[in-house]
Amino acid sequence: MMKIAAVIVAAGRGERAGGGVPKQYRKLAGKSVLARTLHRLRQGRVFVGIIVVINPADQDHIAAVEAELGTKLDTIPGGATRTASVRAGLEAARAAGADAVLIHDAARPFVGQNLIDRLVDALVTHDAVIPALPVADALFRSADDDGTTMGDPVSRDGLYAAQTPQAFHLAPLLAAYAQLGDTALPDDAAVIRAAGGEVALVPGEAENFKLTTADDFDRAERQIMSETITVTGQGYDVHRLEPAEVMWLCGIEIRAGLGLVGHSDADAGLHALTDAILGAAGAGDIGQHFPPSDPQWKGARSDAFLLHAVKLLKDAGGELVHADLTIIAERPKIGPHRVAMRARVAQLLGLPEARVNIKATTTEKLGFTGRGEGLAAQAIVTARLTA
Repeated sequence: MMKIAAVIVAAGRGERAGGGVPKQYRKLAGKSVLARTLHRLRQGRVFVGIIVVINPADQDHIAAVEAELGTKLDTIPGGATRTASVRAGLEAARAAGADAVLIHDAARPFVGQNLIDRLVDALVTHDAVIPALPVADALFRSADDDGTTMGDPVSRDGLYAAQTPQAFHLAPLLAAYAQLGDTALPDDAAVIRAAGGEVALVPGEAENFKLTTADDFDRAERQIMSETITVTGQGYDVHRLEPAEVMWLCGIEIRAGLGLVGHSDADAGLHALTDAILGAAGAGDIGQHFPPSDPQWKGARSDAFLLHAVKLLKDAGGELVHADLTIIAERPKIGPHRVAMRARVAQLLGLPEARVNIKATTTEKLGFTGRGEGLAAQAIVTARLTA
């Protein structure tokens, strides 16, 4: 079995795409391009390492991507050119014990597992393999320097467009880079060929396009929407009220002479949200993950329950879009705490406050909430899932 590392080249500036940040950190349907690329790579094959080559000035951007993915990334500083950045990534791959590498552009967030499988299968009989698409459009040269007049046609027979990831056995690629010296080449297949090596081709995928311009981001948004479905999840929770100094509700502390009774901190608002998110992820309910019979959850903060549910949704390929929470109680009064609750819930969910709604109602003195015996909460969340 080959031990394969993935090297993600993410040190470029990507200014042509606009957006005010390097394109690999720009949001695409609510999630950064780099996070989408890494999620795709992690869906199938297990790598001995996934090495992200970055610009040292991008640490804040990387921290944001790590927060999106809920995991620490293995990052190394890149160089002034793509060639220099890949060199650094290859050394890190060797240190990780890899004997083969997939080198992939961070700005190709639609890489598919079938394509990766074709590349790895081809490595059994070849030292270097790249995905390629035959050129379909008619080609011609410009008749002038500024590209305003059509010139002579160019035959497209035998012409292909190269994609990434590009796959290599590590030893011959390192040898080719050593032979290259300080020369910069457009990709790693060119490095192999400059050293006299042969590069095999496998079919690429049209969906695996590189984000370069603002128009590419528009196309990518449309592609994501065509590949996702919208799901909802709902949650409901009830806890008994008793006299107490502190109540935890929607992640904040309320001092109104009342508390909620439960095995954990009894935050009914966060419990309802947790169940709603678990429902959207198809991951059961809060009692399955945090049974009240388990002593480790006695007095536990419900923040941890909610963050666990959010991670399960992300692991399922989901992205939270909106949350709506209703508190049903005669007491305490929710109005004075609504702003703080909304801010805290938005922070926990990783959503803008505009996508979190918290409201309260009573039951007109009817039932257990009307008698002030308990408090109820119900939540509905909306999420996008990869179809």
